[in-house]
Amino acid sequence: MSELASVDMAPVELLVCVKCRREMDVPEGGTRPGEALHAVLAERGMPDGVTLKAVECLSNCSSGCSVAVRGGPDRWTYVYGNLLETEHADTVLEGVAAYAATADGLVPWRTRPEHFRKNCIARIPPQEL
Repeated sequence: MSELASVDMAPVELLVCVKCRREMDVPEGGTRPGEALHAVLAERGMPDGVTLKAVECLSNCSSGCSVAVRGGPDRWTYVYGNLLETEHADTVLEGVAAYAATADGLVPWRTRPEHFRKNCIARIPPQEL
């Protein structure tokens, strides 16, 4: 059994800001980039142990589209930005799968998707630190 397979997999949430407009003018009733990113991710499906959730705002408007990855009181939480709904769904899925495979949320920097390495907005310590 691999080391990753032996980790007790606590539930992980991928939070996607659906209010993100990426500083674009979105017409009334139009689809915001954050909504489009959420839709693409929902269509592709989540890695095992990951739940996708839409959130109203991550207050990261100047760096949208934005997502947060969290996994309980013993894991670090991350916020990533500058995502494009047309280009970064695979990056998000790769990153959240790597996160879900950890016990503490600490994915080694060199093994994170490149976009995650360069666009981490915040890293929040576990509640139980």
